Amino acid sequence: MITEAGNDPKVAGLVYITAFAPDKGESVATLIKDPPPGAPVPPILPPQDGYLFLDKAKFPASFGADVDTEKAAFMADSQVPWGVAALSAKISEPAWRAKPSWYLIATDDKMIPPDAQRSMSKRAGSTVVGVKGSHAIYVSQPGAVAKLIEEAARGAKATAK
Repeated sequence: MITEAGNDPKVAGLVYITAFAPDKGESVATLIKDPPPGAPVPPILPPQDGYLFLDKAKFPASFGADVDTEKAAFMADSQVPWGVAALSAKISEPAWRAKPSWYLIATDDKMIPPDAQRSMSKRAGSTVVGVKGSHAIYVSQPGAVAKLIEEAARGAKATAK
């Protein structure tokens, strides 16, 4: 989302937290089309009424393996559906081409392979931090996430001067 929304003139920099950072003409669908051999496959269920959900039984292991069991179960039960159409939405102009970016790679992510995160963050020229954790790193290690956001805010402010 920030890859396109970040083009707003009020945005000074971008922070990706174990996320997709597509390039011009890419979508999430194109980025996940050909996973490398052995890459984890997210437990996405078949679409229901145009929306996607993760399998609740497999959610903790794939999305939040380092999150407390009760919290991971709550996250699985309260997940927000993702519109199928969002998968194919293509980026017209990635904001990271014109603005500084920071990227937190969750090294144990089972939703977006860490190698894919490394590739996207390198391509975007991001300042990269690797943190051992799952896709739900913002829940399991909020301090690490906040630290990167603070660093990005200082960096974006310095760049804007």
